Amino acid sequence: MTCDAERFERAFAPVGVFVTFEGGEGAGKSTHIAILAAALRASGRETVCVREPGGTAIGEQLRGVVLDPSNDEMAPLCELFVYEAARAQLVREKVLPALERGAAVLCDRFCDSTVAYQAYGRGIDERAVRLVNEVACQGLVPARTIVLEAPSAAAGLSRAASAGDPDRLERAGAAFHDRVNAAFRAIAQADPDRVAVVSSRASIEDTAAAVYAAVAAVFPELSLEALLRAARDHAASAARSKREERA
Repeated sequence: MTCDAERFERAFAPVGVFVTFEGGEGAGKSTHIAILAAALRASGRETVCVREPGGTAIGEQLRGVVLDPSNDEMAPLCELFVYEAARAQLVREKVLPALERGAAVLCDRFCDSTVAYQAYGRGIDERAVRLVNEVACQGLVPARTIVLEAPSAAAGLSRAASAGDPDRLERAGAAFHDRVNAAFRAIAQADPDRVAVVSSRASIEDTAAAVYAAVAAVFPELSLEALLRAARDHAASAARSKREERA
């Protein structure tokens, strides 16, 4: 780590709240990030939603490269460093400034995904993955991590496929995604104070209630009623969109 990075870490004392959402494909991360964000904003909290890879102009370009199915010859180490480069930019450009303002930052994937996909999935040495994670994260650790779990890897991939053509990672095969899902469970077992596993096989409101239980301690301004109201609003909006698509 460079001296500049070390000075930046010492100078930065986060006053916001950083929450990450993890899980396999089609687990419902984007849905429940949107629900939690709506409830937090209704409570008056500035809320910033970002995704990995992406979230910045540079990161979105890197996302296009790493998820492009035509890049099927990408080496696992190349893939790892593309993800880490996008993360380093996101943390410096978006996440740390938002936390310094006191915002809630909700991130769709973060360092746990790299352990799950690149270490467990691709087979890269886990110690090496965690080392480059540490550099790219620049000292940032989530206050809470929600691992959303689909009924199975196959069910999650089916959900993801319904949203459009599968990307390069979604095409990696059933065995790969089984390893990824097992990795998220292992990560949660190893760090239960930070990581909570939430099943997304239940109704959207039941899943939102489980998310609330996991994040209530870091968001005292948030009520269960507000989160459930946001979940109902999100479900109604999604249903309207489907009706309009069929019309």
